Amino acid sequence: MADNSSDDGLAKSLADYPDVREALIRKLNAEALAKETEAEKLGLERDGGVILLSGMKRDEADTLAGDRFHHVYQFSQQVGDGSVNNCIERLSKWSRQDPGCDIEIIFNSPGGGVIAGMALFDFILYLRRKGHNITTLALGHAASMAGILLQAGTTRAMGSEAWLLIHEISFSAVGKIGEVEDTTEWVKRICKRVVKIFADRSKLSAAQIEKRWKRQDWWISSDDCLKWGLVDEVR
Repeated sequence: MADNSSDDGLAKSLADYPDVREALIRKLNAEALAKETEAEKLGLERDGGVILLSGMKRDEADTLAGDRFHHVYQFSQQVGDGSVNNCIERLSKWSRQDPGCDIEIIFNSPGGGVIAGMALFDFILYLRRKGHNITTLALGHAASMAGILLQAGTTRAMGSEAWLLIHEISFSAVGKIGEVEDTTEWVKRICKRVVKIFADRSKLSAAQIEKRWKRQDWWISSDDCLKWGLVDEVR
């Protein structure tokens, strides 16, 4: 049988000293409150950690789902020095970080400068020679120089409602007659190279292309592009 004499004695002693008893009760209550507050604090910190972790996981999921992680480049600007340099810089980074990775370039562009565009064209071919599978995809429209860039891909694709624009290169020249004639001859040489790019990767001959694009814009639907071999697939 348990001996409760000591507890009884303590209770009688506290009863004899009410001030001590009240002080002890206040101390015990304060300690209990402190422990409860600490528990709530730890709970809040734990909850905050869960919230932070969830945010980190969400950011990671967004990154993994993003175009940069999957090596998809959206080219929706006019073709020029700035847009081409940005694209080359991004493709170069992907090539260094993930050698031989698949890359997709989506064009929805009105075209632009032929010299800047040809720099990107050559760089895409360079990446292909390094073992990268490059898919070029036209959504909306790939006009003028963007249509030429579409031909650089390992696989060329178009959206079902996308359009390809092919036309002669436009230019302006100022100077002496000889200088203007020299510039004109240079542009004609570029035109022949562009015609060769389209002819080499399609079912159309150089003569057919030159006949169709001369002095007019030639807008080609995705179905006709597929039929004539200007793209490999329509999505």
